Amino acid sequence: MNVIRPKEREYRQSLIRACLEANRSGINQGTSGNASVRWDEGMLITPSAMPYTSMTPGDIVYVGSEGQPYGSRRPSSEWHFHHAIFAARPDAKAVIHLHSPAATALATLRMGVPPFHYMVAMAGGDTIRCADYATFGTPELASNVIDGLVGRKAVLLANHGQIAIGETVEAALALAIEVESLCEQYLRARTIGEPVLLSSDQMAAVLEKFTDYKSDPEPATNIRLP
Repeated sequence: MNVIRPKEREYRQSLIRACLEANRSGINQGTSGNASVRWDEGMLITPSAMPYTSMTPGDIVYVGSEGQPYGSRRPSSEWHFHHAIFAARPDAKAVIHLHSPAATALATLRMGVPPFHYMVAMAGGDTIRCADYATFGTPELASNVIDGLVGRKAVLLANHGQIAIGETVEAALALAIEVESLCEQYLRARTIGEPVLLSSDQMAAVLEKFTDYKSDPEPATNIRLP
């Protein structure tokens, strides 16, 4: 039986905490969604179809650099796009995928989020794209996700949900919550009319300001990933 080192145990526990918080907050339900962090040459990822309330650090699955899983559990069925994100995006240290209600509703319309609000820039650009549809758990979906994340930190998945990346799993979850809020605001605005969009120059100014934006110090529970 492999011994889980203290630092690895904390990374594993951080994934469980993030998923529990997502469900507690109401932006995710049941066993849907998944989360991962970089670890060694591969990643640690939540297991397939297991309730987060009963999950322990030992249930988290290590998947190697070539996609080979280790452990007694099967990795999330969505491990392909987690693996692809870590390969394509050196800046991504953690990935979270949720079936949050507003983001999923917008994604069923095959719509992204335009620059209706300056906070869209939190996702890394002047829009949040909606990646093309593909069957869940497939390399094709992983490829679509990578395309949708070019120059972005978050993406909607057509008829599916959303993905956010970050320096920590806590940061990825915080961005996913922001994306969900933006999607809800956009959907509400569209029930009345067509929102007035910010211009490219206006969004460029916001993006420039965000490069210097510093948040409050991270809470002690945040895990800075290698």
